[in-house]
Amino acid sequence: MKLKLRSFLPLSGSPFLFLILLSSLFLVQCQRKEAKKIARDITITPKNAVTKLLIDSMELEKYITDTKLEDSTALRLRNFYNSRNFQFAWLTEKGLAEQTRVFYELDKSYDSTAVDSTKNDRTLRNQLSGLINKDTLIRQSSPALVKLELELTQHFFSFVTNAYAGKVDPAALQWYIPRKKIDAVALLDSLVAKKGSGIEEWAPVNNYYKTLNKELIRWYSIQKRGIWPQIDAAELKKVKEGDSGLVVSRLKQRLIDFGDLSAQDTTSVYTPGVTAAIKKAQLQFGYGQTGKPDRLLLTALNAPVESRIQQMLINLERIRWSPLMPDGKLILVNIPEYKLHVFEAKKEVLNMGIVVGKAANKTVIFSNNLKNIVFSPYWNIPPSIVRAEILPEMRKNRNFLARKNMEQYGFSDGLPLIRQKPGNTNSLGRVKFLFPNSYNIYLHDTPAKSLFAESKRAFSHGCIRLAKPKALAEYLLAGRTEWTTDKIDKAMESNKEIWVTMKVPVPVIIAYFTSWVDKNGLINFREDIYGHDQKMAEQLFPAR
Repeated sequence: MKLKLRSFLPLSGSPFLFLILLSSLFLVQCQRKEAKKIARDITITPKNAVTKLLIDSMELEKYITDTKLEDSTALRLRNFYNSRNFQFAWLTEKGLAEQTRVFYELDKSYDSTAVDSTKNDRTLRNQLSGLINKDTLIRQSSPALVKLELELTQHFFSFVTNAYAGKVDPAALQWYIPRKKIDAVALLDSLVAKKGSGIEEWAPVNNYYKTLNKELIRWYSIQKRGIWPQIDAAELKKVKEGDSGLVVSRLKQRLIDFGDLSAQDTTSVYTPGVTAAIKKAQLQFGYGQTGKPDRLLLTALNAPVESRIQQMLINLERIRWSPLMPDGKLILVNIPEYKLHVFEAKKEVLNMGIVVGKAANKTVIFSNNLKNIVFSPYWNIPPSIVRAEILPEMRKNRNFLARKNMEQYGFSDGLPLIRQKPGNTNSLGRVKFLFPNSYNIYLHDTPAKSLFAESKRAFSHGCIRLAKPKALAEYLLAGRTEWTTDKIDKAMESNKEIWVTMKVPVPVIIAYFTSWVDKNGLINFREDIYGHDQKMAEQLFPAR
């Protein structure tokens, strides 16, 4: 193990001070005053055996006071060092512990893509970088070593909060999915106990975070290249397969940057491979795959590199908030993607197009458990729709309700209670899926099937319409022998409402991601249809 000493601690430039600090770091120190010593149990067990270097509890308290730590961070420090009998975690008699090296690389990788790295964080990281390449024995702890040890622990807790939990308050941005809870002390215990091994499994983030973060690093390299010329739509419109020219070269380079075309294709010829790459590009933006570089696609391809990097940073923050994917079933709705995904054992088993709420009737971002499937449902029309749409029509035409297969079944707060009866014209179609919530949002079928042919599908009052509702019902009821395909068909064609209670509720997450890496390794971008990215940018990049 090699350690460099020059960046261990800030130096004033005096060679005498340099020698004194070296002595304080790596030579035997004067004994600390007896008044500072406390009785400790220094029994070394397989669980806590790391080093015989020890921190005095009074030194810990002095560090907490001097650095004016928040109560939560101070409590973490006390809990961590109490649980390990005040042993060092980052330094041993032989120098840096293995977990210190692992954390250094992890922290450096995060810093290269983070928007929240501070000057103090970088100073500590620079100190560590100076220790990586020189072997040194440490005979006894010293005030300087204690300070470094505690700074590393404090920085680890800050790293965990920023890198894995996120800095922005989700609820302030209309994100009502419970924020992922992270036990920073338990994570540090695990890191030390495993000596930094198995870091990929250790990190409390899902695979979407890892793949998007990796893509972000690649885009930073594109940004450093500094060449991002605009592709002229008018010029490109004149080009066909077999032609060549500057505009073709620019298009091909852009397709390479987006991961759609092989970097080996360096010619300026518009080949059939370019047409195939354009289809991939259209897929990653959610457009129809025509293979033609229309104005819509070129607008997306011409967006500044910085805007794409910012979009990825925004979505990495959202993934940090998100709960880890369960081992069982999960229904994930991604609003900007206009798509529903079903996962089981962390693998996608079903997906379908969806229609979401209009900008004026935004689908809410939240989570709950799907508990009921309702075949041939009534549509109990929300009071807001009754007031704004139904009542005016009723005043115009007394037969309006009958014509729309609706009925009034009471009054509430001065408004008639209106529902639409089961049938082919019912706005909920032939089945709905309920997960109790105060937003009156659920998944359902629809008679308006033609809307699924649109690439942008924000048409509803907030609920989520499904392109393949029967497939979802069959999947959810697959373990119920009494619910055969034939019985599901009959239930969906019934004239009366039929309720089915799930034996095991299925988690549903309605989320909002405008950038991610799909299962084929392709970076995806979607439009910020509700303006949530813009609001997050104001929080994450206030100075920009």
